[in-house]
Amino acid sequence: MKTRTLFRIGALALGMALTTMASAQAINSGAQTIALNATLAESLTLSLSANSVNFTLAAGSAANAGSTNITATTAWVLKPGRTAVGVYAYFANAAQALTDGAGDNIPSSAFFISDNAGAATALTSTVAFGAANGGMQLANVAITGANKNSSRTDVMAFNINLTGGTLPQLPAATYTGTLNIQAQVTP
Repeated sequence: MKTRTLFRIGALALGMALTTMASAQAINSGAQTIALNATLAESLTLSLSANSVNFTLAAGSAANAGSTNITATTAWVLKPGRTAVGVYAYFANAAQALTDGAGDNIPSSAFFISDNAGAATALTSTVAFGAANGGMQLANVAITGANKNSSRTDVMAFNINLTGGTLPQLPAATYTGTLNIQAQVTP
């Protein structure tokens, strides 16, 4: 009888221990989800180090350098499928890149840019913007997987050549004009 009583007490103690252990186990809820959306917008920016250049012209001279160089910084973040970034310099009117307002003009063919210390080139090409025969392409960057988020710098030096056509006979005056620098991404 003592054995049975001891057995019952042992079974009861074991049952209570298992009940206590069962109640100490963690209880988990069902998992809830949060949808995450992150967008990196496509962008193309171009900034200039300065917005004006002055020239002291000498009649009939090929060497009329600008007072300062201008740095154009082009930066981009692009989607897949984009193929190139082009950077362009152009005038709205090739025949009147600079004018005195009285009919005397300096054409874009007399305006030269040396980009990143390269050869000076007249603005005589038809580009994505501006007048026909009034621009030049400063850069054409092929886009690959490695440069979808990148930038480039163009340091431009300027010169006006007054030796061609009727330019040696330009009258004394103040000639003004607007050179545009613009970037474009192509698919």
